[in-house]
Amino acid sequence: MSTLRGKVAVITGGNSGIGYSTARKLKEEGATVIIIGRSQERVNSAAKELDVRGIIADVSDLSAMDKAVHQVKNEFERIDILFVNAGVFIPMPVGQNSEEGFNTLIDINFKGAIFTIEKFLPLLNDGSSIINLSSINAYTGMPNTAVYGATKAALNSYTRAAATELAPRKIRVNAVNPGPIATPIFSKTGMSEEQLKGMGDMMQNRIPLKRYGKPEEIAEMVAFLASDKASFITGSEFNVDGGLNVNPIFAG
Repeated sequence: MSTLRGKVAVITGGNSGIGYSTARKLKEEGATVIIIGRSQERVNSAAKELDVRGIIADVSDLSAMDKAVHQVKNEFERIDILFVNAGVFIPMPVGQNSEEGFNTLIDINFKGAIFTIEKFLPLLNDGSSIINLSSINAYTGMPNTAVYGATKAALNSYTRAAATELAPRKIRVNAVNPGPIATPIFSKTGMSEEQLKGMGDMMQNRIPLKRYGKPEEIAEMVAFLASDKASFITGSEFNVDGGLNVNPIFAG
């Protein structure tokens, strides 16, 4: 299939997990893909494996993002798809939130996401698609995710307002809310293997479909929203979570 032939796509956090899988999917659909990430080694490796363009930048560093946008403009002039995917997960219980953890979550998950859009907006063609990676944690009230979930709820609110404001340019803005997905994000939290396994078992038992999602399944949704097949969809959120959000107390 070539639903995105001739399109140019930018993906933040494209060197691993959902971003990596989505880069591969968009390329398969015919798009020219640029991935952005903060680790030079990982970005270079992923770009080589995927045969896409890799750019080094931390979304929380606005001057670095200015340089990334300048590179994209010089090499590709305009873009058609912006997947705002970069994010971090830091579990912190209420009463033990650290300022460092709070700032990191806000800087990457919210400020970084918003200014990724702000800075790439002049490069977006009319009729483009922006897809924000959010989380069902914006709604679930899961323990230890008060700040993380708040950043995602804020991003969803921004998504709705941005969709309204950018509609005159036919730019569509949507959010994808994954449930538990098998990606490296949890292993980067500093939790022990035992803690990770305990959390994984608990969450998997509560998912009606009884499994974690795959990054490729999120990539399929992003590719759909990026395509003309979703031409009448904007300001919407899509839960891809195995049913967890509609039945959060499911067990058995």
